[in-house]
Amino acid sequence: MKFPKVQLALVQMRDAGSKTASIAAATTWIERAAAEGAQVICLQELFATCYPCQAEDHTMFDLAESIPGPTTDALAELARRLEVVIVCPMFEKRAAGVYHNTVAVLDADGTIAGIYRKMHIPDDPLYYEKFYFTPGDAGQPRASVGPDKPNGFNVISTRYAKLGVGICWDQWYPEAARLFALAGADILLYPTAIGWIDEEKEEFGAGQLDAWMTSMRAHAIANGIFVGAPNRVGIEGRVEFWGNSFIVSPRGEVIAKANSADDAIVTAECSLEEMDVVRTHWPFLRDRRVDAYGDLTRRFID
Repeated sequence: MKFPKVQLALVQMRDAGSKTASIAAATTWIERAAAEGAQVICLQELFATCYPCQAEDHTMFDLAESIPGPTTDALAELARRLEVVIVCPMFEKRAAGVYHNTVAVLDADGTIAGIYRKMHIPDDPLYYEKFYFTPGDAGQPRASVGPDKPNGFNVISTRYAKLGVGICWDQWYPEAARLFALAGADILLYPTAIGWIDEEKEEFGAGQLDAWMTSMRAHAIANGIFVGAPNRVGIEGRVEFWGNSFIVSPRGEVIAKANSADDAIVTAECSLEEMDVVRTHWPFLRDRRVDAYGDLTRRFID
């Protein structure tokens, strides 16, 4: 069945102090969003734990778990009961010594519709993710892709929409957004954990936030697609996560947005038929010179 209109909800919340408390808090928000008509509900990056990457600390690996595991089991039952799609970002232990920053997409019947493992891994002050996370897999034969065999930037099909799901640092890369769009995504989602560092906020804070939103609005425009980005909120260590979770139309208009301080649900109706209207008036996909882009696979053109 084709759903021409999809109610999208983003959950913006702070760390609740423990995995049990965070799952309970997320459950409350998901139930509220579902009661208000949401069909696809996306949580923030690493929603069930603190943001673990402010230091290189081996004890943080204890926060990770397998997929399926306790967190996906709990949210899968919730998805089945409410008949909603839940985008569940988490710290995944794939094997001994192999950990990922991962999203498990739980379909409206409680099954795992697909998995995405973060492809672009940052290494910045207080964001030491390369210490923790192995980059996601790319280059597997497409025939081998399935819920437990993610492959690069493939789209995840759910009851209500086809989702392209990146994670935080992925949101800065136009190549990733384009590949999700070309693979047939209806909605791009970027669960996020981004914020201000104390000593930088006064001078750079406004510009950082504006750049973050502008980058994803540009993805929406260039690809004629809906984009949603749920972000953490609250202060953890030296980082003030800036919230501002938002949903963007295929024209790049911000159609729903939270503030920088409060836990919140951000909701909007995504009329998927609008994508065709936008893409025929702004025919960027039609006019691509696919014969001339080979150098994009090079690190730098010397």
